[in-house]
Amino acid sequence: MEEEDALELLQRFRRDRHILLDFILSGSLIKKVIMPPGAVTLDDVDLDQVSVDYVLGCAKKGGMLELSEAIRDFHDHTGLPQMNNGESADEFFLVTNPESSGSPPKRAPPPVPISTLPSIPISTPPPIFASSPDVSAVSRSESFNSTQEKELTVDDIEDFEDDDDIEEVNSLRVSRRRPNDAADLVLKLPSFATGITDDDLRETAYEVLLACAGAAGGLIVPSKEKRKDKKSRLMRKLGRSKNESIVNQSQRAPGLVALLETMRVQMEISEGMDIRTRQGLLNALAGKVGKRMDTLLIPLELLCCISRTEFSDKKTYIRWQKRQLNMLEEGLINHPAVGFGESGRKASELSILLAKIEESESLPSSTGELQRTECLRSLREIAIPFAERPARGDLTGEVCHWADGYHLNVRIYEKLLLSVFDILDEGKLTEEVEEILELLKSTWRVLGITETMHYTCYAWVLFRQYASTSEQGMLQHAIDQLKKIPLKEQRGPQERLHLKSLHSKVEGQEGSRNLTFLQSFLLPIQKWAEKQLGDYHVHFAEGLLMMENVVSVAMLSRRLLLEEPEAAMQSISVTDRDQIELYISSSIKNSFARVLQAVDKSDTRHEHPLALLAVETTKLLRKDSTMFMPILSKRHPQATIVSASLLHKLYGHKLKPFLDGAEHLTEDVASVFPAADSLEQYIISLITSACGEETAAVYCRKLVPYQIESISGTLVMRWLNSQLGRILGWVERATLQERWDPISPQQRHGSSIVEVYRIVEETVDQFFAFQVPMRSSELNALFRGIDNTFQVYSNHVIDKLGSKEDLVPPEPVLTRYKKEAGIKAFVKKELFDPRMSDERRSSEINVLTTPTLCVQLNTLHYAISQLNKLEDSILEHWARKKPRDQFVPKSVDEKSKVTQKDTFDGSRKEINAAIDRICEFTGTKIIFWDLREPFIDHLYKPSVSRSRLEAIIEPLDMELNQLCDVIVEALRDRIVTSLLQASLDGLLRVLLNGGPSRVFFPSEAKQLEEDLEILKEFFISGGDGLPRGVVENQVARARSVVKLHGYETRELIEECRSGSGADLQGSSARGRLGADTDTLIRILCHRSDSEASQFLKKQYKIPKSTA
Repeated sequence: MEEEDALELLQRFRRDRHILLDFILSGSLIKKVIMPPGAVTLDDVDLDQVSVDYVLGCAKKGGMLELSEAIRDFHDHTGLPQMNNGESADEFFLVTNPESSGSPPKRAPPPVPISTLPSIPISTPPPIFASSPDVSAVSRSESFNSTQEKELTVDDIEDFEDDDDIEEVNSLRVSRRRPNDAADLVLKLPSFATGITDDDLRETAYEVLLACAGAAGGLIVPSKEKRKDKKSRLMRKLGRSKNESIVNQSQRAPGLVALLETMRVQMEISEGMDIRTRQGLLNALAGKVGKRMDTLLIPLELLCCISRTEFSDKKTYIRWQKRQLNMLEEGLINHPAVGFGESGRKASELSILLAKIEESESLPSSTGELQRTECLRSLREIAIPFAERPARGDLTGEVCHWADGYHLNVRIYEKLLLSVFDILDEGKLTEEVEEILELLKSTWRVLGITETMHYTCYAWVLFRQYASTSEQGMLQHAIDQLKKIPLKEQRGPQERLHLKSLHSKVEGQEGSRNLTFLQSFLLPIQKWAEKQLGDYHVHFAEGLLMMENVVSVAMLSRRLLLEEPEAAMQSISVTDRDQIELYISSSIKNSFARVLQAVDKSDTRHEHPLALLAVETTKLLRKDSTMFMPILSKRHPQATIVSASLLHKLYGHKLKPFLDGAEHLTEDVASVFPAADSLEQYIISLITSACGEETAAVYCRKLVPYQIESISGTLVMRWLNSQLGRILGWVERATLQERWDPISPQQRHGSSIVEVYRIVEETVDQFFAFQVPMRSSELNALFRGIDNTFQVYSNHVIDKLGSKEDLVPPEPVLTRYKKEAGIKAFVKKELFDPRMSDERRSSEINVLTTPTLCVQLNTLHYAISQLNKLEDSILEHWARKKPRDQFVPKSVDEKSKVTQKDTFDGSRKEINAAIDRICEFTGTKIIFWDLREPFIDHLYKPSVSRSRLEAIIEPLDMELNQLCDVIVEALRDRIVTSLLQASLDGLLRVLLNGGPSRVFFPSEAKQLEEDLEILKEFFISGGDGLPRGVVENQVARARSVVKLHGYETRELIEECRSGSGADLQGSSARGRLGADTDTLIRILCHRSDSEASQFLKKQYKIPKSTA
């Protein structure tokens, strides 16, 4: 295909070069042209061998031109690279291909010789043709290495005279636009058996145009002076830029004559051919009274009326005659619209006559002329009836047509329509386009063109011009024409009948196909548009408006083609939406394949290919959704969903083997999973934004989810369980190695908790360092694991603490005070406990000194205080991670699991319980273990007055100071309160369970009250200790017992009796004194009077004391 494009372009350059040289040499630019030896006219000179540079140099100097020197100059410079004869001497075009020529030379190139001939800036053809001797420069105003465009202006040709300029120069300008893939746009029509070329069709089209103009009375043979006057105006356009108007409306020559001259220039017809054709048509009409020129069989009449003598050489004449004979054969025999029927034999005779006319040129002149004349006479007798066969009479009202070959006629009309383009800028229509189109209507009867056929042909020509130039304006014009093509129901019955008769059989890759007129013209347009749209990411990367227009072309073509016979339309059996989906599918697949190829070629040592593929796929989808989908969504509202879903499927196919093989959190998993999940989330967000949340849920369910979150969650849980097991091992090892010494005076906690927090924080950092997607379940598992860790730690701290009962000595048996033999009696809930601490337990308790217990408390306080920071840090990390929402919305309760600060409640509860237990143990140990002798054993022995509470304030103060020196401020009140409670417990133990050696009299109640007040003030410490309210509340229960000791025995006995026979073993009934029976009995047991003893013996069977 590229070779055909190159050949076509080469032929065009050569033809333009001929026209340019012919114009310069035949005009007034050269004072005198000296022919080479053996040549009489320019027709005898091979213009391919004339140097354009030499000719332009002579024109600028205004001197004579020796064509022999111009030919010699051409051959002298044939082997040299094409130079850009501008201001720079460093620009030239290589004959060789630089890519295959190796590295550039190291040495500097030789100096460029300066030409003695003045030159004007002209442009060279593209480098691909630079080495061909057949192609000469048309205009060297632009270099491929130059950034500034230079136009050939009047100032560059100082000696040019405006009056001698001619209009044809416009036809010599070659478009500077890059070649497009217009070669793919080929009409679905059979090829010509006679080998008719585009030039043949163009020249015949002009002849048909002249004949139709002649029917309107506009055909004259212009004189030499008038033609020269027209040249003077058009030559001025040689120096105008493409953006300037050619001539003002007031400057145009009015009428049909001027328009025909414009058409001649537009269609690149030489003056000689124009004059010969006009004269031939006028001669053909002579003597034919009442015959219209447009009803003549034009090739036949021209063959009869134009002789060999009117041509400069025989070669040109033979070529012209061959063209006319081929036109007759194609128009009357090869592709007739009406069958021959019984005239089939005459069709064979006509073919023989055409061959004999062509053969006559090879015979001697006299014999050949005679044979030609006879054959032409016979040809007229056969051809005229053929041409007058009824074909379109019902449509045009005419019976005689110049030829009824449908394929030939539409191809000729196509060449006529090509004249609407500006020859200086092929991407624009000429200013005379409206007049030209109006003139072309005169050919409709001759060529059998209807309005539908015109709009179709014109749309085809415009669209092909767009494909060649990529000019947006051409595409818009083509769309306008496609919109004008009427649908089947909008056409008249005659036109429908005529279009139905126009069909052709075309051989293609799919085999032979019968195509209608519309199919022949619109199928290539549709196929070209669909090819572009099938990879719109490449073809419209920078032309969104162009893409929108191409989509319009494709849809308009489909609408028209859908009305054609179904037998030939299997390829368009889908709806418009289906077709849009096909475009999206094709382009997405092509683009994804290119992305795959790019990823395969890229360096993936630092990133897994699937991760890179996900990133590139996201970029592709983002570009697709922002650039192309707004255009396609106008015709398919779910276009974005189609695109996103397809890319989701394509990437998922590549991802699945990797997901199936993922078993652990490796570097590859950490690289691929986040990228794949990010892509999936972007796809879901696009679908949601395209159709709303409710509808999006339906489309999302149609997707096959990657399940990245689920798979990564499994892997994370597998890693987390393993890590939490390691943490528990560290916790046990750290507590076993702990010596419970403060780290420093400022950090008064143990080192084990620091180690535990270090390993926990490392685990948290590793957890969030995984960039894989996670659900809240993985976060909750992390919370649960850490929560369990601190619960285990707090349990390890209090494992060796022991119980409170280990510290408190056993209570003595409750007895009444009497020096009599003891009779043991069974008393409910007052059984004697013979338990005593053994030596091993004593050593364990002695190890737990007050500083040790305080460090343990400080350590637990540090653990619970740092939990808040740890919790905040984890939640902050989670918020930054921004976990994605599920397709199904979460419940409120599920969402609150990771937002409320209740994740470590188990740890807080366990640690607080452990602190409470250690505080209680510490207070109890100080009173009942460390101060047992002065407090429990000797307080108020043998009497209150001889052993007051003041005696134990000093050792108690020492213990309190030791405790406050180590304990942290936050726990001070808490531990001191425990010491206060233990002190009151010890005091009540003395007052109610002091044993037989302690006796209290009502008169001593005041002293006891004073001691209780001393104890209270000791813990209040003038406001530096515990709050007074707290102490008062704690002391209240001891104060009531002290108050009972002040009552007389008789009152206490009456209070006991008022308890209505309350049970000795712990009745909770209270009388007017506000005391329970058990407390009253214990107070009576410590009274040394017979009344109390008799009451206890009689009422409660309490044994006598042995003391």
